[in-house]
Amino acid sequence: MTKPEPQARTEYRIEDLSHRSGATVRTIRAYQDRGLLPKPERRGRANVYDDSHLSRLGQIADLLDRGYTLASIKELLEAWDARRGLGCVLGLVSEADGPWTDEVSGRLSRAELDELFGSSDGGGQRDQALEEALALGLLVPAAGQEGDFLVPSPQELAVAAALHAAGVPLLAITGHLRELRTEVEHIAARFLDFTNEHVFLRYLGRTLTDAEVTEATDLVRLLRPFAKQAVDAELARAMRLLAARNIRDQLRTAAASAVSQGTPPTEAVLLPAETLARVRGLVGEGNAAAFIAAAAEREAAARTMNHLVPDR
Repeated sequence: MTKPEPQARTEYRIEDLSHRSGATVRTIRAYQDRGLLPKPERRGRANVYDDSHLSRLGQIADLLDRGYTLASIKELLEAWDARRGLGCVLGLVSEADGPWTDEVSGRLSRAELDELFGSSDGGGQRDQALEEALALGLLVPAAGQEGDFLVPSPQELAVAAALHAAGVPLLAITGHLRELRTEVEHIAARFLDFTNEHVFLRYLGRTLTDAEVTEATDLVRLLRPFAKQAVDAELARAMRLLAARNIRDQLRTAAASAVSQGTPPTEAVLLPAETLARVRGLVGEGNAAAFIAAAAEREAAARTMNHLVPDR
């Protein structure tokens, strides 16, 4: 049986490598200087590159597209060069970089955007609000189609459109989102600190085996939905509590205003503490007043109907 001949290695000059990879000659040399790219083979006065350099440039470009800095990319590539599988390391990177929601991004034309938020300029505020939306990433210009936008979160845009339809100014919406984003990023950072302390501490600050990287990747995948579920539950609880409190405060303010204008306020009725506690236990703090009012109204209506029925 004839032994197959080894395939010849593909070799590149730096100009050829630049053309094949899409990286400029200056960028390739900068990567070499920073230790991101292995040094080429020196032949006389020429540098010779091969497919390993082309593959490494592709990996660097992919990680840059994911938002990683050159310093963090160097650490990842050094982990690979230390005989840990890059596929395993990048699996962990991909899991952390992956979508943290099942929401599907959308696309919007300028005409559809005008339909949602109106086409009038509003004294320049509309254009300013559009710039704010682009800066916040609510909208992303679609490549190759002027006037079209990618929408990373259609749900978030739908909320903005509903608020605007209810009368909220566009700049107030973008300003509130900017403030909200700061608060949510703080919550995310606290969740990561928490999981680092109690879950990932054993993986931090040392070189991991491939098995440990795989284990950490599985943990990220497992924990991914927990942050959103916890925030959703706590937000619902807080909104229920604060919304009821807000309505009570508004009613008290309206009653005080009515008194100041000479309108007699609603008569206050004292209830036994035990009765009020049972009602709160039955329907909750926020619904107690409405429940008592409805029960009293039903009893009064029933007695009125009894008087209307003739005795037999």
